Amino acid sequence: MNENPADVAPELCVLIAAVLGLVNGLFLPRTRQWRVAVICAAGLVAGLAVAAVDATRPDLVVFDAFFVDPITHVTRITVLGATLLVLALAAGPVRDHPRESEHYVLILLSALGAMMLGASSDLLVVVAAYLLASIPAYALAGFGKDAHGTEAALKYYLMGAFLGVVMLAGVTLLYGVGRGTAYGTLRAGLADAPSAAVSAGVVALLAGLLFKAGAVPGQFWVPDVTEGSPPAVAAFVTTVPKIGAFAALLRFGSEALPPGGGWPALVAVISAITMTLGNLAAFGQDNVRRLLAYSTVSQAGYLLVPVAMAGRTDLARTALLFYVAAYAVTNLGAFAAVLATGRDDLAAYTGLLRASPPLGIALVVCLLGFVGTPPTAVFVGKVLMFGAAIDGRYAWLAAVAAINTVASVFYYLRWIVPLFRRPDGALRPARAASAVAVAAALFSLALGIGAGVALTA
Repeated sequence: MNENPADVAPELCVLIAAVLGLVNGLFLPRTRQWRVAVICAAGLVAGLAVAAVDATRPDLVVFDAFFVDPITHVTRITVLGATLLVLALAAGPVRDHPRESEHYVLILLSALGAMMLGASSDLLVVVAAYLLASIPAYALAGFGKDAHGTEAALKYYLMGAFLGVVMLAGVTLLYGVGRGTAYGTLRAGLADAPSAAVSAGVVALLAGLLFKAGAVPGQFWVPDVTEGSPPAVAAFVTTVPKIGAFAALLRFGSEALPPGGGWPALVAVISAITMTLGNLAAFGQDNVRRLLAYSTVSQAGYLLVPVAMAGRTDLARTALLFYVAAYAVTNLGAFAAVLATGRDDLAAYTGLLRASPPLGIALVVCLLGFVGTPPTAVFVGKVLMFGAAIDGRYAWLAAVAAINTVASVFYYLRWIVPLFRRPDGALRPARAASAVAVAAALFSLALGIGAGVALTA
């Protein structure tokens, strides 16, 4: 067993930055707590540098519980990069807040849980990572201590706690019939286990991971938390934990379950329901944050397509890893535009392209990116997703995804069209959030145009 701590250096960088940030926040006056943001950002940058170096090394298993392989590399880099953008979005709104340092530390701890989810090769570690990714996020959702934030945090916590218990029951059942919790042991043990017990354990385990992914049946928290929590927190909880959740789902389906079984059919049905429900719920939304919330639900449905194909086609892993990175940057760009304008009403975005052309263009790129318009990164992700479904002999799922993609154009255009009209009033977007939105849009285009290089790296 490899027990070299240097192999989990990116995670250690995040943990050390969180601890240093918390300790420094105890002694810094309120007007100087911005230094904690610098410490946390430095930890994320250091983690990114180490993760990039690790990505060039051979695959290995660390502490008999963590895989360091392409899934882990993409999860690390995407989570660290997305969290760095979230810190940039959060720095302005929480400046000089009495709990400013705690805000940054909670973001880092939740991001650390998402990284662990993507790397875990043992069900017990998956449960620990689930809790680490969830508990700080509950506190972040109610950070504003207003009525909407408190309600959102309560719903988020109650649903997460309930589905977490269900998930733990599933782990217990799989341990009992599979004679272990390590993925290698489970793959061998579950092959001879009673199919009914295996199915019940898998369904219960899925409950917790689908909650983190924002997919059916654990999607009810998404619109309330997205609308009630601070915008930067909404951007974080609808992006970063999802990265770890989908990586964990892909790894569990491809490495812990024996070949055959009902995994593909079960996840395919959940995928179809999730993308359809998210699109239908988004049609009538006039609040842009709730619209983005249901958009993230529909995107979760698309991301579940390659998860369903895990073990059926080699294209599944490539499709999920590229799509999840494309989704992360696109979603953060859209939320950055919302934070920059400071407005939640759809009509309030009238004339944004004339008032602030860079921000307006960035928002258009991100919204068209959600649809899968070339040359954005999500376009390549969707092409890979369709290819995985067809190659895995689930053409009906590819057809459902195509229909939902076309249908989603309607509610994104409801937001895009007013941007080209004359402004009704003065719009003065925040500079920092605008810069993040523009950077995210440019990166989405660069990732889409350079997809060939990224996929062959």
